Amino acid sequence: MRRIRKILCPIDFSEASHTAVEAAVDLAQLFSAELLLLHVVQPITPLPDSELARAFDVRLYEEEVRKRVAKKLAGVVRDKVPRRVRVQSRALYGLNPAGTIADVADTEKIDLIVIATHGMSGWRHYVYGSVAQKVIQHTGCPVFLVRARKGRKQQAVNTTRDGTSKANKDRKRRKEQ
Repeated sequence: MRRIRKILCPIDFSEASHTAVEAAVDLAQLFSAELLLLHVVQPITPLPDSELARAFDVRLYEEEVRKRVAKKLAGVVRDKVPRRVRVQSRALYGLNPAGTIADVADTEKIDLIVIATHGMSGWRHYVYGSVAQKVIQHTGCPVFLVRARKGRKQQAVNTTRDGTSKANKDRKRRKEQ
């Protein structure tokens, strides 16, 4: 069996990708693997030659984006990754996110990619495509897909000392009355 030492988890900061990070953290702990969080920033399309184009400083904009992404990645690491998990985070510019993810997987010798799928179908899938599907097509390593949680609101559950849900006990009590 193939040993999993390095896990890559691409993140776009959506709720679905946060769910993928949680799964990647669980797998990293299970296999004592290193985790690499990756955000791919698509560069802006050059503006046609105009007064606005000359006034817009692309380098300054990209530096601001880089700082913002680094801050968001640091927040994800702080909030979702336990200290005992070895983790790196990286932001790269790339025209093709799936290609960039596949390239990183190859150069970093990644053993497993954990990626969210937003679960789009029909015209949305046709128009927007699927980065996850393209990653599967362009990489040679295993890909673990994490499906977006559809229509399910995450909520805190109050539990009692015996581990049962307080809401369940309240429901049971109301039925008995």
